[in-house]
Formats: sequence, C-alpha cells, structure tokens
Amino acid sequence: MADTVLYEVSDGLATITLNRPEAMNALNVATKVALRDAVRSAAGDGAVRAVLLTAAGDRAFCVGQDLKEHIGLLAADRESGSGQTMSTVREHYNPIVRALADAPKPVVAAVNGVAAGAGLGFALAADYRIVADTAAFNTSFAGVALTADSGISWTLPRVVGPGRATDLLLFPRTITAQDAHDLGIANRVVPAADLRAEAEKVARALAEGPTVAYAALKEAVAYGLTHSLEETLEKEDELQTRAGSSEDHAIAVQAFVNKERPKYLGR
Repeated sequence: MADTVLYEVSDGLATITLNRPEAMNALNVATKVALRDAVRSAAGDGAVRAVLLTAAGDRAFCVGQDLKEHIGLLAADRESGSGQTMSTVREHYNPIVRALADAPKPVVAAVNGVAAGAGLGFALAADYRIVADTAAFNTSFAGVALTADSGISWTLPRVVGPGRATDLLLFPRTITAQDAHDLGIANRVVPAADLRAEAEKVARALAEGPTVAYAALKEAVAYGLTHSLEETLEKEDELQTRAGSSEDHAIAVQAFVNKERPKYLGR
C-alpha cells in the first residue's frame, strides 16, 4: 500500500489516514488505489469492528481530485484518444464509496480541514462525521465543469434535502463547520485540537459495541430510504431476526438482567 494512505488495525478499530498533507490530501492515482484497497480491507476483515477515516495535517481532509495530475492525464488522453482519465470514477471512486457505505460495521469520518469534491463524497459515505471547528466543505464539481461523483448525488440530497443539495451543487461555495452542522452534514463539531481524540473515542466505543446490530441498522436505514413502508417492515423483520440470533444480543440481555455492562464479541 502506498504511503499516501496509512492503514492500522488496533483492538478492532481500523484507522485509515490520507497522508498527502503537502497536497491537501488531493487524490492522485496512487492515493486512490491505496485508499480503495484500504477501505476494502477494513470492510472485509472480520477482526475490524469499526473504521475511522481521517487525514494528516490540519489544512485539509481531502480536496478531491489532484488537478495537477489530472491536467497531464487529460492531455495524454487527447493525444491517444483513449479517454481513460475519467474511468477513475468507475475504478476508484465508486468502489471506495461502496466499501464505506456497505461495510457491515460503523464508519466514522474525522474531518480535520477542507473536504471538497470527492473528499466531501467520502465523508458523506461514512456513517458518522466528527468535524473540526476549522473544517470547511465544498461540492466543487460545477466549478471545474464536472458533474457529481463519489456518491454525492445520492448521499447529499438524503442528508440536506434535494433542494439544498441542488443549490450546493449548482453554486459551489465553501460552507463552515457550523453551517455543515446546521445542514446535517456534520454530526458533531469539536475544537480542532480535540478532533483526533474525540473521533477515536467515538470509533473505539463503536468497535466495542454490538457489530451485528450496527450492520443491521446500516442496512435497514439504506433500505428504508428507497423502499415502501410495507417492504421496509419486511426487511426489519428479517434484520431483527438476524440480530436477535446473535451472541451479542444474548450477552446484552443477560447483562441487563444482571445489571452489568455488556462485553460484546462482535458476533
């Protein structure tokens, strides 16, 4: 894995860190490949019970596509007629977002600075966003004559509503951490100096929780957004049966009766 993305697993928590602070964690090809592989590893590793996605430095979480590299790739495309540059959506962005959103475990994004374009998309694909009070957000796409990618056309309207999402996409502009909280993009805003500690605290608490139930909750919410009430009730029945047969449920019930704190196994 390239050193532009750091990957560490400790006590059930996988920490994925974008590591190009000198470039505001912009996404060149090497970084996209490494991030895709890291997120897939975390999502598929049964020993990982929660994921923390963050970035190095204090200026940016991720400003999206590395436009300096992108210019060169576009020029090469024009010469060759290959049109390969924009395949990055299919080869990199889509798999990253799918792995984050579909991971059968909670994903926490610790947004330490600017999150723009695909950087915003990755943050929105997480289940919970803890944001430094110095952070900022921008959709960016229309500003470089592009449409939305990295799942933003799906996630952003569901977070802020279709009207506000369209406004933010048509008129890209920087919004503050507090604005993001008011819109629902940020679940929690904390002082920048406390971000890493607070994010790790939340992520580790989730890593110690009932993983099967968390996975079912993620699936239930995603399903309910695109299905009827009747279909959703059927899905809830299916998922509750799954959660109810888990070892963690038995542990939780016994701990409740004994007036003890449950120690979950994640299965």
